[in-house]
Amino acid sequence: MSYAAAVDQLNTMIPELYERAGQPRRKFSLNEIRILLAALGDPHRRFPSVLIAGTNGKGSTAATLASILTASGLRTGLYTSPHLARVNERIRLDRVEIGDDAFAALYFRVHDAAQQLALDGRLPQLPSFFEILTAQALVYFAEARVDIAVLEVGMGGRLDATNIVDPLLSVITDISLDHTEWLGSTVAAITREKAGILRPNGTLVTLPQHPEANQVLGEVATELNVRGVSAAQYMPSVAAGRAGPYQVEALGAAIEVDSPLTGAHQHRNIALAIAAAVELATHHDLAVTPASLAEGIHSTRWPARLERIRKAGVDWILDVAHNPAGAWALRAGLRAVSSAEARPRILIFSCLRDKPIAEMAQILFPLFDLVVLAPIHTARAAALGDLLAAAEGTGTQAAVADSVTNAIQIAEKQVDGGIVVVSGSVYLVGEARSLLLKGSVAEP
Repeated sequence: MSYAAAVDQLNTMIPELYERAGQPRRKFSLNEIRILLAALGDPHRRFPSVLIAGTNGKGSTAATLASILTASGLRTGLYTSPHLARVNERIRLDRVEIGDDAFAALYFRVHDAAQQLALDGRLPQLPSFFEILTAQALVYFAEARVDIAVLEVGMGGRLDATNIVDPLLSVITDISLDHTEWLGSTVAAITREKAGILRPNGTLVTLPQHPEANQVLGEVATELNVRGVSAAQYMPSVAAGRAGPYQVEALGAAIEVDSPLTGAHQHRNIALAIAAAVELATHHDLAVTPASLAEGIHSTRWPARLERIRKAGVDWILDVAHNPAGAWALRAGLRAVSSAEARPRILIFSCLRDKPIAEMAQILFPLFDLVVLAPIHTARAAALGDLLAAAEGTGTQAAVADSVTNAIQIAEKQVDGGIVVVSGSVYLVGEARSLLLKGSVAEP
């Protein structure tokens, strides 16, 4: 079967399609992914792994850690979500995404096994989109004989399909309110779900953050006798400033931290990656060195995080800020690129309907002369009328586009030497990025 057929079938499993068809919301359980993986030979037991959960920053942390491990000469798997343009982006081996033929072969292998389990009554239903992809990634990594895999949790932690592994380390990035309908309405409740990736007598790598999150993480770590590792020592000193390379002490040497990931918020994600790599070197004998730390950080590629693209004389900044915490980080990052001559003037924006639209609008919209509201291709998209109302609530001038292509055209005509920012939804940023990169040069 073809790659196109695999992707088409997989897309029918996207959760919103089940809800749109009037089917009840699925109840997730690790037991189902456990049964599926057992039928596939328990691939998750054939390599060591690191599990990374959090609300914001877990993808950047995972990408940086995987890059460090690859630079250390380790055969490294990386599993992340969501993707920007192609689903293959989620499954990578030594920085290279899985090929179309391999993806298709794995998809049908996993799907057929799952279908047989459902027919036999061993599974109550076919697995979800994310469960199928997770199984594909784990089989791929096992058969590639990776030395280690870095796995980004999709949502939450306790019941996430990635939590089927027994990780060497559990890393938890910054936690804030998001996915409240699934994870709980408070930071404490969400943290308890994410703390589900901790293991008895295991290791937690994290940083001090929201007081409620700190308290819950401390309680769960104490209950499980988890050893806590703070990445604070790998943060830049105040004297180092907020922009450009800086040095930290790691593995007995001074290393230069020169990352393509910009924005002060990335310092936290990079520090977590360094701390995790040091733990793997000192407690699990992985061949990470000061030189490979520096090289891996510098070689990290993780697009659409304050990513700059120049096309037809216009500077664009793409960032997947999809919740209030992400919007604040984007706002802080934009200060560094503002000047009297060239400042962010236009925002192309869209988001999902379950996001706090008015709050995100209050954070971002007043920074811009014009906000262009664009439709996105998902049943979970916020209505353009709701986005327009949010814009009106901030007193910001807004225009409604009939497509992402049209939104780009409007911005190009109105920008007048300034900068265009695209943000609010991965769906929006992914489509806009694909359009902008046609015939353009991206800057890391």
